[in-house]
Amino acid sequence: MKIFTLPNFITLGNLLCGIYGIIFLHNGQIKEAALLILVALVLDFLDGFVARLTNSYSEIGKQLDSLADMVSFGVLPSLILFFLFKDAGYFQYLSFLPALFSALRLAKFNIDTRQANGFRGLPTPANAMVIASFPFIFDKDLAYLGAEAINTILSVYSIAISFILISDIPMMALKFKSFAWSANKTRYLFLLSSLLLLIILQFEAIPLILALYIALSLLFRASDDAS
Repeated sequence: MKIFTLPNFITLGNLLCGIYGIIFLHNGQIKEAALLILVALVLDFLDGFVARLTNSYSEIGKQLDSLADMVSFGVLPSLILFFLFKDAGYFQYLSFLPALFSALRLAKFNIDTRQANGFRGLPTPANAMVIASFPFIFDKDLAYLGAEAINTILSVYSIAISFILISDIPMMALKFKSFAWSANKTRYLFLLSSLLLLIILQFEAIPLILALYIALSLLFRASDDAS
């Protein structure tokens, strides 16, 4: 059994981002921690891409990927939420729900054979990406909001996203078996729309991209059922 493969090293880079992100949070550098989630997202994409490219997929790589994701896309995002709450008392601990439900989501993914070509429930990187945008959004566009409003937004998000993570809602996978337009219309539409939103709105676009992803996933499933 090969452990030291290139995809596994990339996955360990993902894990390292999560570890350093926690250190940044400890030092009060919340935006830097959020940016490391985005770096981890790139590495999470690359490890699978390289594994397919080099035909070096392995069961240990699959398990390692989930362990790294738990830190970078489960624990670190929840800690960011924790530090974004403003004097919320016990409500602040709602921020740990996404970490707990991410663990359930990843365990479910590893044994669910229905998720070979798509997802059931929201992938943990998608949730992590949205949380990574919060420090920038709250610092800029929502800075005028009081502590009570921010705490309410974070509480509702923490609860809602936790159940979406473990839901049975079919979600689109951005895996291209071919690059033909006819086979990937929904994926291309999502990627082009996301790029346009990012150019115009920057970090503020990320929650909108999540909403678009969920909507197109449902549309993608509906079109599959119809065909």
